[in-house]
Amino acid sequence: MKKIILSWLIFGLALVSTNIMAQNGTIRGTIYDEGTGEPLFGVAVSVVGSQMGAVTDFDGDFELQLTPGIYTLEASFISYNSLVLEGISVLAGEVTVIDNLKMSEFTSDLETVIISAEAIRTTEAALMSVKRNAAQLMDGISSSAFRQIGDGDAASAIKRVTGVSIEGGKYVYIRGLGDRYTKTVLNGVDIPGLDPDRNTIQMDIFPTNIIDNIIVSKSFTSDLSADFTGGVVDIETKDFPEEKTMRISLSGGYNPSMHFNSNFLRAGTSATDFLGFDNGYREIPTKGISDIPQFPEVVGSPGGERGQVYQRILRGFNPEFGGRRDQNLMNVGFGFSLGNQLSLGSNKLGYNFALTYKNDSEYFQDAEYNLYAKPRENNQTELEPLERSRGSFGVNNVLVGGLFGLAYKTNLSKYKLNLIRLQNGESKVGIFDFENTNLGAVFEADQYNIEYSQRSLTNLMLSGFHFLKGGDWEVNWKVSPTLSTIEDPDVRVLRYRRPNQTISSEVGLPQRIWRSLNEQNLVGKLDLTNNHQLFGKTAKLRFGSSYVYKERDFNIQDFQFSTGNTTFAGDPNEVLREENLFSESNRNGVRYNPLFIPNNPNSFQANLTNLGIYVHSEFSPINKLKAIVGLRAEKYDQFYTGSNQTQTIVFANEKVLDDMDFFPTINLINSIRENQNIRFSVSRTIARPSFKEMSFAEILDPITGRTFVGGLFTETTQGGTEVLWDGQLEATRINNFDLRWEKFLPSGQLFSVSAFYKTFDKPIEMVQFLSDPGAFQPRNVGNGTVAGLELELRKSLSFIAPKLENLFFTFNGTITESNIQMSASELRSRQLTAREGQEISSKRDMAGQAPYIINSGIAYNNFVSGLEAGIFYNVQGATLNYIGFGNRTDTYTVPFHAVNLSINKTFGIAERLKAGLNVQNLLNQSRQEVFRSFQAKDQIFSSLNPGTLINFNFSYSL
Repeated sequence: MKKIILSWLIFGLALVSTNIMAQNGTIRGTIYDEGTGEPLFGVAVSVVGSQMGAVTDFDGDFELQLTPGIYTLEASFISYNSLVLEGISVLAGEVTVIDNLKMSEFTSDLETVIISAEAIRTTEAALMSVKRNAAQLMDGISSSAFRQIGDGDAASAIKRVTGVSIEGGKYVYIRGLGDRYTKTVLNGVDIPGLDPDRNTIQMDIFPTNIIDNIIVSKSFTSDLSADFTGGVVDIETKDFPEEKTMRISLSGGYNPSMHFNSNFLRAGTSATDFLGFDNGYREIPTKGISDIPQFPEVVGSPGGERGQVYQRILRGFNPEFGGRRDQNLMNVGFGFSLGNQLSLGSNKLGYNFALTYKNDSEYFQDAEYNLYAKPRENNQTELEPLERSRGSFGVNNVLVGGLFGLAYKTNLSKYKLNLIRLQNGESKVGIFDFENTNLGAVFEADQYNIEYSQRSLTNLMLSGFHFLKGGDWEVNWKVSPTLSTIEDPDVRVLRYRRPNQTISSEVGLPQRIWRSLNEQNLVGKLDLTNNHQLFGKTAKLRFGSSYVYKERDFNIQDFQFSTGNTTFAGDPNEVLREENLFSESNRNGVRYNPLFIPNNPNSFQANLTNLGIYVHSEFSPINKLKAIVGLRAEKYDQFYTGSNQTQTIVFANEKVLDDMDFFPTINLINSIRENQNIRFSVSRTIARPSFKEMSFAEILDPITGRTFVGGLFTETTQGGTEVLWDGQLEATRINNFDLRWEKFLPSGQLFSVSAFYKTFDKPIEMVQFLSDPGAFQPRNVGNGTVAGLELELRKSLSFIAPKLENLFFTFNGTITESNIQMSASELRSRQLTAREGQEISSKRDMAGQAPYIINSGIAYNNFVSGLEAGIFYNVQGATLNYIGFGNRTDTYTVPFHAVNLSINKTFGIAERLKAGLNVQNLLNQSRQEVFRSFQAKDQIFSSLNPGTLINFNFSYSL
């Protein structure tokens, strides 16, 4: 009881003190070293003309409680020039933020730097200093920029970072390299996204007002995990918001070709679909039944015990096989975020909370998914169709995201707790005209598809930072468990052969598929840093360890439906009507066949461990030269439990990857001038196969008709005379060489020229499975190289006329040349199917690497009026996507010319109201992939038109 009374007394005193403090105003700021970009600990900040003052902590933060008025502050630190901050306005009960202040080391000709209050809030000086002095090639965007430009989420903000593109409005690609070579981390820790087979997490779930910085590292240092090549995106969340923020946001999107469309396709839903999950409406009818009856064993006795169980399961299937036409609505979104920091004596408590809800719909008309091949006669060049599918489908996607962060800081320590919960539900309903001309089975059919997928992610991160012995030592530790689940309940596909509307094995029997994935992930990191003097200059020695454990349980249960002697009229929903089903009176009616019995190669368990240790040293051997040298070692083991279809290969926790690798790295930075660097970097990194790739699983995408085949499957030519793939999938080792000259100009302007060269040992690429049209498998191909040049420019147009100082031209262009030295089997397959007059080289393009990328735009930024606008252009050259084999030819992406318009405006003196308008794909381009072959006309592999999307958003800060 005494403890309870004491707790309430403390709480009451806290409320009283908060009320007293509310009569005053607060000044908060952060001070950095101009030379290194690191926070300065122990800077004295005093109020000129009074006895009041504060001292910065190990994060460079300070706080002053003052009565309302206009103040001048002075910051002083031994061996640094003093910093005077003039015209600081303090209002009762409000917080004045003056973050990103820089102090320079003492010089004889400059003793005091004076900064006006107006300039303080419109600078990214700290981030630019970090970028200029970073150990690796990096770019980024800071929280101060978020305030200026009004971007609502991380996906919108990171598009402004040089060399970064966003795929699907969510996922980050760097330098044109795909997901395999790009990595996303949160606060320096790996976390899986809603798709555990991706290296990148959805960026649109993070509202910008809880983000401190987004840092993009384009070269490797040994304190980073080694499994990336293009870059690492680190989202750093705020631990102590500068001021109390409560923001409500509303967003919407309208696509004239998709929304308010009466032809939109939808199917039956559960009552909780609008929250991103199914409530049991699509539950598998065999739930709770361990011994599932099959048809042959009950055909003679449908009234027996087993026969009755069989019939109960059969009638448990939802009879809906085809969707219905119904008008859809436009995209809508809602966001709420709250954050603040509180003083608890000499300590601080910070918190952040954010909630995101998005409900989007898309309707794709004239979508195409085709398969083409080379004709048998080598004097024929035009490609022949194997399968063609054209139709429309509707998509409804719901995302619910919640983020919570709590931080506690003492004089020499900081503790953080972050919790993320994501829930995503997506439904697809389609109708297609299907035509097959492969292997003599020529037919046309009506195809109906219904799919639903629900995904969830729960991540917890606990971290601590400790400042020891006056800053000589820093200790940083992090622990982060994650639980991911994917459920695809009741995926349905049905085809009616035209013109007689029959169903047979030739066109494909109706199917119902249930897929499930559960994955647990645990990451732990420990970093120790010793700050010392070497060669008379500041140096760092960093060393530490990391540990990753993951396990996955994956299962597919696939049912086919034989239709017996039942006749149909063409309605997809009539197949499972009661009068058509197997029963005592209709023994040749529709019945199910569980394809996963008795053997199920689509059921597997896998786990991995990755133990890493590293040492990393930063020092300056001579004046203006900084060296960062490191070595990382990783012991990686991956295990698999599962079998192939015929049970001829059975793995019981078999070790399928056993790697012990060393990853050296050297980064040299020559500061030829204060605002110019020459960088040189050499490193070794790795790309490893995912759980799905290192499996026997066969995963069908019913809408596209494509099947993913796990990399453990072997493939031989007909008769088994030649092994085309041995099933021995391995990791890819990459050597990276980077050279960059960069010049930093005022107002965030930048000019840099880069050259890079990479070698790939056994890169993994998706190859067409010769014996199964429409199937694709990850395989190691021959060794490869990528060489490229990159130009980055962000320049104000004030050099043309002073009135254009707020107008900026941005350009990022990359030109690359990639080569793969083909394996013997691939080269032979191309030679055997060569056309007359075609010369087959032993080299080809590397899959996934664009020959050129252009990101350019003109942006207008007026920080006084709060207006930011721009028009941006992005294009990526034709890129090899899937590798042809035998008579299967390569597929390439068609350049997509994206022209987007963006306008953001803040209103009011306090800038509480923000509005934004964004128009995507102004040219109404289609996204296409094509089959490409010698002297042949390109043929469509896939084609979707995303239309022109008009997004708008409003937010209000309370």
